[in-house]
Amino acid sequence: MHVKMRLHDIFPTPKPILGMLHLKGDSRDDIFGRAVREIGIMERAGVDAVVVEDYFGDKDDVRRVLEYLHREHQGGIRYGVNVLDEFALSYELAAEHGASFMQVDSVSGHLRVEDDPAYGEMIASYRGKGGVLVLGGVRFKYQPYLSGRTLEDDIRIGMGRCDVLVVTGDGTGMETSPCKIREFRKIAGGFPLFIGAGITLESCAEQMRLGDGAIVGSFFKADGDARNEIDPERVKSFMDEVRRVRASG
Repeated sequence: MHVKMRLHDIFPTPKPILGMLHLKGDSRDDIFGRAVREIGIMERAGVDAVVVEDYFGDKDDVRRVLEYLHREHQGGIRYGVNVLDEFALSYELAAEHGASFMQVDSVSGHLRVEDDPAYGEMIASYRGKGGVLVLGGVRFKYQPYLSGRTLEDDIRIGMGRCDVLVVTGDGTGMETSPCKIREFRKIAGGFPLFIGAGITLESCAEQMRLGDGAIVGSFFKADGDARNEIDPERVKSFMDEVRRVRASG
């Protein structure tokens, strides 16, 4: 199935917004309780999906939240998973717990040339199973650049390894520059492209016009800090702006 069709099947609303669950908390029960609250806040505000990520928590926390989503949110908010730097586990957890998609921070460019083919073969073996949309980063925040290839080559290889490209700036909460988004868009053409970090209420309109969707984490938190509690008013104001952008075409 063409990637555009696959993206539309999962996210029928244009310019989908994926909210990040960072799994912050002082204990396992606190992490889980906070994640459940954040899911409810984002779902009520109209966020299209949540990403369960072990940014502060660990794999057991990820699994627990996925089990909750699979049990309690069938037919509700969509969800995906990103176990950092673990493509295989992310895919397996997504498939096991009914997640629509998975995210991986790098599908191309972060490995030496001699190590890259085995990584590509591993990705192909999982994607061949179908059923899980793959969001893949190229020149992603905090990821090394070791391939020695041009950006164009890394993007084109990446497009063969995922269903949606994800572009970011240099770090969590840091702006993804419009110039970088335009550069990726020029190379990727009509291939789906999401902004993966740093989008804010102020930059939403411009960046959403450049991209096909966005992953939002830090902006949804108090003071725009990923370590803080989610702020329902920030989520609501952002999604109100997204709806205005969608309505304007």
